[in-house]
Amino acid sequence: MLMMQNVIPNPGFGTFRLEGETLKQSIHAALEAGYRHIDTAQFYGNEAEVGEAIHDSDVHRSDIFLTTKVWFDNLEPSRLKVSVDESLQKLGTGYVDLLLIHWPSPEGDVPMADYLTALKEIKAEGKARHIGISNFTCNQVDEAVSILGKDEILTNQIEVHPFLQNRKLAEHCEHLGIQVTAFMPLAVGKVMDDPILKQIADAHKVTPAQVALAWVNQRKMITIPSSTKARNIQSNIAAFDLVLSDSEMDDIAMLDRQERIANPGFAPAWDE
Repeated sequence: MLMMQNVIPNPGFGTFRLEGETLKQSIHAALEAGYRHIDTAQFYGNEAEVGEAIHDSDVHRSDIFLTTKVWFDNLEPSRLKVSVDESLQKLGTGYVDLLLIHWPSPEGDVPMADYLTALKEIKAEGKARHIGISNFTCNQVDEAVSILGKDEILTNQIEVHPFLQNRKLAEHCEHLGIQVTAFMPLAVGKVMDDPILKQIADAHKVTPAQVALAWVNQRKMITIPSSTKARNIQSNIAAFDLVLSDSEMDDIAMLDRQERIANPGFAPAWDE
Protein backbone atom coordinates (compact mmCIF):
# COMPACT_ATOMS: atom_id res chain seq x y z
CA MET A 1 0.00 0.00 0.00
CA LEU A 2 1.47 3.33 -1.06
CA MET A 3 1.41 5.88 1.76
CA MET A 4 1.53 9.65 1.45
CA GLN A 5 3.40 11.65 4.05
CA ASN A 6 3.75 15.34 3.34
CA VAL A 7 3.85 15.51 -0.48
CA ILE A 8 6.41 12.73 -1.03
CA PRO A 9 5.07 9.28 -1.97
CA ASN A 10 6.28 6.64 0.48
CA PRO A 11 8.13 4.40 -0.10
CA GLY A 12 10.34 5.65 -2.86
CA PHE A 13 12.56 3.43 -4.97
CA GLY A 14 16.29 4.04 -4.52
CA THR A 15 18.65 3.60 -7.46
CA PHE A 16 22.10 3.90 -5.86
CA ARG A 17 24.55 1.42 -7.41
CA LEU A 18 22.00 0.31 -10.03
CA GLU A 19 22.81 0.69 -13.71
CA GLY A 20 22.06 -0.50 -17.22
CA GLU A 21 19.29 -2.96 -17.97
CA THR A 22 19.21 -4.10 -14.34
CA LEU A 23 18.30 -0.57 -13.30
CA LYS A 24 15.62 -0.22 -15.99
CA GLN A 25 14.04 -3.58 -15.15
CA SER A 26 14.08 -2.70 -11.45
CA ILE A 27 12.32 0.62 -12.07
CA HIS A 28 9.71 -1.09 -14.22
CA ALA A 29 9.14 -3.66 -11.47
CA ALA A 30 8.86 -0.88 -8.90
CA LEU A 31 6.35 1.11 -10.93
CA GLU A 32 4.35 -2.05 -11.59
CA ALA A 33 4.33 -2.80 -7.84
CA GLY A 34 2.91 0.66 -7.13
CA TYR A 35 5.91 2.85 -6.34
CA ARG A 36 5.49 6.41 -7.57
CA HIS A 37 8.68 7.96 -6.18
CA ILE A 38 12.03 7.35 -7.90
CA ASP A 39 15.25 8.61 -6.28
CA THR A 40 18.48 9.19 -8.18
CA ALA A 41 21.45 11.58 -8.06
CA GLN A 42 24.14 13.07 -10.26
CA PHE A 43 26.72 11.01 -8.40
CA TYR A 44 24.96 7.72 -9.21
CA GLY A 45 25.79 8.13 -12.90
CA ASN A 46 22.45 6.64 -13.92
CA GLU A 47 20.18 9.63 -14.53
CA ALA A 48 19.94 8.93 -18.27
CA GLU A 49 18.92 5.33 -17.67
CA VAL A 50 16.41 6.38 -15.00
CA GLY A 51 14.92 8.81 -17.50
CA GLU A 52 14.72 6.12 -20.18
CA ALA A 53 13.02 3.70 -17.81
CA ILE A 54 10.43 6.29 -16.82
CA HIS A 55 9.86 7.26 -20.47
CA ASP A 56 9.40 3.61 -21.48
CA SER A 57 7.00 2.81 -18.62
CA ASP A 58 3.22 2.83 -18.73
CA VAL A 59 3.12 5.35 -15.88
CA HIS A 60 2.83 8.97 -16.97
CA ARG A 61 5.67 11.26 -15.92
CA SER A 62 3.21 13.52 -14.07
CA ASP A 63 2.29 10.59 -11.82
CA ILE A 64 5.91 9.98 -10.78
CA PHE A 65 7.66 11.93 -8.03
CA LEU A 66 11.24 12.16 -9.31
CA THR A 67 14.14 13.15 -7.05
CA THR A 68 17.72 13.92 -7.98
CA LYS A 69 20.61 15.44 -6.06
CA VAL A 70 23.41 17.90 -6.84
CA TRP A 71 26.90 16.58 -6.12
CA PHE A 72 29.20 18.66 -3.93
CA ASP A 73 31.63 19.55 -6.72
CA ASN A 74 28.77 21.32 -8.51
CA LEU A 75 27.80 23.68 -5.68
CA GLU A 76 29.31 26.90 -7.03
CA PRO A 77 26.11 28.69 -8.15
CA SER A 78 26.75 28.95 -11.89
CA ARG A 79 28.05 25.38 -12.02
CA LEU A 80 25.09 24.21 -9.92
CA LYS A 81 22.63 25.63 -12.44
CA VAL A 82 24.47 24.13 -15.41
CA SER A 83 24.63 20.74 -13.67
CA VAL A 84 20.88 20.76 -13.01
CA ASP A 85 20.21 21.50 -16.68
CA GLU A 86 22.47 18.56 -17.52
CA SER A 87 20.55 16.35 -15.10
CA LEU A 88 17.21 17.35 -16.60
CA GLN A 89 18.53 16.60 -20.08
CA LYS A 90 19.72 13.16 -18.99
CA LEU A 91 16.44 12.46 -17.20
CA GLY A 92 14.49 13.57 -20.26
CA THR A 93 12.23 15.88 -18.29
CA GLY A 94 11.70 19.58 -17.89
CA TYR A 95 11.56 19.42 -14.11
CA VAL A 96 12.21 17.22 -11.11
CA ASP A 97 9.75 17.00 -8.26
CA LEU A 98 12.50 17.27 -5.67
CA LEU A 99 16.01 18.65 -6.02
CA LEU A 100 18.42 18.08 -3.14
CA ILE A 101 21.89 19.20 -2.21
CA HIS A 102 23.50 15.76 -1.85
CA TRP A 103 26.13 16.80 0.71
CA PRO A 104 26.90 20.15 2.33
CA SER A 105 30.00 21.77 0.87
CA PRO A 106 33.06 20.06 2.41
CA GLU A 107 34.80 22.40 4.86
CA GLY A 108 32.29 25.06 3.80
CA ASP A 109 34.34 25.73 0.64
CA VAL A 110 31.23 27.09 -1.08
CA PRO A 111 29.13 29.25 1.26
CA MET A 112 25.80 27.62 2.02
CA ALA A 113 23.96 30.86 1.25
CA ASP A 114 25.39 30.77 -2.27
CA TYR A 115 24.29 27.27 -3.23
CA LEU A 116 20.97 27.28 -1.41
CA THR A 117 20.04 30.60 -3.00
CA ALA A 118 20.87 29.09 -6.40
CA LEU A 119 18.73 26.08 -5.51
CA LYS A 120 15.79 28.34 -4.69
CA GLU A 121 16.27 30.19 -7.98
CA ILE A 122 16.11 26.89 -9.86
CA LYS A 123 12.81 26.17 -8.15
CA ALA A 124 11.52 29.63 -9.09
CA GLU A 125 12.39 28.85 -12.72
CA GLY A 126 10.13 25.77 -12.57
CA LYS A 127 12.94 23.25 -12.91
CA ALA A 128 12.25 21.79 -9.44
CA ARG A 129 8.88 21.68 -7.74
CA HIS A 130 10.43 21.23 -4.30
CA ILE A 131 13.93 21.62 -2.88
CA GLY A 132 15.72 20.12 0.06
CA ILE A 133 18.95 18.94 1.61
CA SER A 134 20.73 15.68 2.35
CA ASN A 135 23.30 14.68 4.97
CA PHE A 136 22.95 18.01 6.81
CA THR A 137 23.61 18.01 10.57
CA CYS A 138 21.48 19.85 13.14
CA ASN A 139 23.65 22.97 12.91
CA GLN A 140 23.64 22.84 9.13
CA VAL A 141 19.87 22.42 9.08
CA ASP A 142 19.58 25.52 11.26
CA GLU A 143 21.85 27.44 8.89
CA ALA A 144 19.82 26.29 5.90
CA VAL A 145 16.59 27.38 7.59
CA SER A 146 18.12 30.78 8.38
CA ILE A 147 18.92 31.18 4.67
CA LEU A 148 15.74 29.81 3.07
CA GLY A 149 13.12 29.65 5.81
CA LYS A 150 11.91 26.29 7.12
CA ASP A 151 8.90 26.11 4.80
CA GLU A 152 11.18 26.12 1.76
CA ILE A 153 13.05 22.94 2.75
CA LEU A 154 10.89 19.91 2.04
CA THR A 155 13.19 17.21 3.42
CA ASN A 156 16.57 16.29 4.84
CA GLN A 157 17.61 12.91 3.43
CA ILE A 158 19.74 11.13 6.02
CA GLU A 159 20.95 7.64 6.88
CA VAL A 160 18.47 5.87 9.18
CA HIS A 161 18.19 2.17 9.98
CA PRO A 162 17.80 0.16 13.21
CA PHE A 163 21.56 0.34 13.87
CA LEU A 164 21.81 4.11 13.25
CA GLN A 165 18.55 5.66 14.39
CA ASN A 166 19.71 9.27 14.14
CA ARG A 167 17.07 10.41 16.64
CA LYS A 168 18.58 13.77 17.58
CA LEU A 169 18.77 14.93 13.97
CA ALA A 170 15.42 13.41 13.01
CA GLU A 171 13.64 15.07 15.93
CA HIS A 172 15.32 18.39 15.15
CA CYS A 173 14.08 18.25 11.55
CA GLU A 174 10.59 17.23 12.64
CA HIS A 175 10.48 20.12 15.12
CA LEU A 176 11.21 22.48 12.22
CA GLY A 177 8.56 20.88 10.02
CA ILE A 178 11.16 19.31 7.72
CA GLN A 179 10.28 15.81 6.53
CA VAL A 180 12.97 13.19 7.15
CA THR A 181 13.80 10.85 4.28
CA ALA A 182 15.66 7.75 5.49
CA PHE A 183 18.21 6.21 3.14
CA MET A 184 19.87 2.81 3.60
CA PRO A 185 16.88 1.65 5.72
CA LEU A 186 18.02 -1.97 5.48
CA ALA A 187 21.63 -1.19 6.46
CA VAL A 188 22.86 -2.77 3.20
CA GLY A 189 21.18 -6.04 4.16
CA LYS A 190 22.46 -6.26 7.75
CA VAL A 191 18.91 -6.15 9.10
CA MET A 192 18.38 -9.66 7.72
CA ASP A 193 20.80 -11.16 10.26
CA ASP A 194 19.66 -9.41 13.44
CA PRO A 195 18.10 -11.79 16.00
CA ILE A 196 15.61 -9.23 17.37
CA LEU A 197 14.39 -8.26 13.92
CA LYS A 198 14.17 -11.95 12.98
CA GLN A 199 12.09 -12.66 16.08
CA ILE A 200 9.66 -9.82 15.32
CA ALA A 201 9.51 -10.89 11.68
CA ASP A 202 8.66 -14.47 12.63
CA ALA A 203 5.84 -13.24 14.86
CA HIS A 204 4.29 -11.38 11.92
CA LYS A 205 5.23 -13.98 9.27
CA VAL A 206 7.22 -11.36 7.34
CA THR A 207 10.92 -10.71 6.69
CA PRO A 208 13.34 -8.69 8.86
CA ALA A 209 13.58 -6.22 5.96
CA GLN A 210 9.84 -5.65 6.13
CA VAL A 211 10.09 -5.10 9.89
CA ALA A 212 12.81 -2.49 9.38
CA LEU A 213 10.74 -0.67 6.77
CA ALA A 214 7.62 -0.75 8.92
CA TRP A 215 9.68 0.65 11.79
CA VAL A 216 10.87 3.56 9.63
CA ASN A 217 7.31 4.17 8.45
CA GLN A 218 5.98 4.24 12.01
CA ARG A 219 8.60 6.87 12.81
CA LYS A 220 6.79 8.95 10.17
CA MET A 221 9.72 9.03 7.78
CA ILE A 222 9.88 8.64 4.02
CA THR A 223 12.22 5.86 2.94
CA ILE A 224 13.78 4.74 -0.33
CA PRO A 225 14.74 1.05 -0.27
CA SER A 226 16.49 -0.43 -3.28
CA SER A 227 16.42 -3.90 -4.79
CA THR A 228 16.97 -5.61 -8.11
CA LYS A 229 14.66 -8.54 -7.31
CA ALA A 230 10.97 -8.13 -8.20
CA ARG A 231 9.84 -10.16 -5.19
CA ASN A 232 11.81 -7.93 -2.82
CA ILE A 233 10.57 -4.80 -4.54
CA GLN A 234 7.02 -6.06 -3.93
CA SER A 235 7.64 -7.17 -0.35
CA ASN A 236 9.26 -3.82 0.47
CA ILE A 237 6.14 -1.90 -0.51
CA ALA A 238 3.95 -4.48 1.25
CA ALA A 239 5.84 -3.67 4.47
CA PHE A 240 3.89 -0.43 4.69
CA ASP A 241 0.79 -2.44 5.64
CA LEU A 242 2.63 -3.91 8.64
CA VAL A 243 1.92 -2.38 12.06
CA LEU A 244 4.40 -3.03 14.88
CA SER A 245 3.38 -2.96 18.52
CA ASP A 246 4.75 -0.41 20.98
CA SER A 247 6.84 -3.12 22.61
CA GLU A 248 8.28 -4.17 19.25
CA MET A 249 9.13 -0.54 18.48
CA ASP A 250 10.83 -0.35 21.88
CA ASP A 251 12.82 -3.51 21.15
CA ILE A 252 14.05 -2.05 17.86
CA ALA A 253 14.95 1.21 19.60
CA MET A 254 17.44 -0.79 21.66
CA LEU A 255 19.34 -1.84 18.51
CA ASP A 256 20.85 1.60 17.92
CA ARG A 257 24.64 1.29 17.96
CA GLN A 258 25.59 4.39 15.93
CA GLU A 259 26.68 2.19 13.05
CA ARG A 260 27.11 4.71 10.25
CA ILE A 261 27.58 3.24 6.77
CA ALA A 262 27.67 6.37 4.59
CA ASN A 263 30.64 8.18 6.11
CA PRO A 264 33.03 9.46 3.40
CA GLY A 265 36.03 11.59 4.22
CA PHE A 266 34.22 14.77 3.16
CA ALA A 267 31.27 14.15 5.52
CA PRO A 268 30.39 16.85 8.06
CA ALA A 269 31.04 16.46 11.80
CA TRP A 270 28.05 14.28 12.67
CA ASP A 271 25.66 14.91 15.54
CA GLU A 272 26.23 12.51 18.42
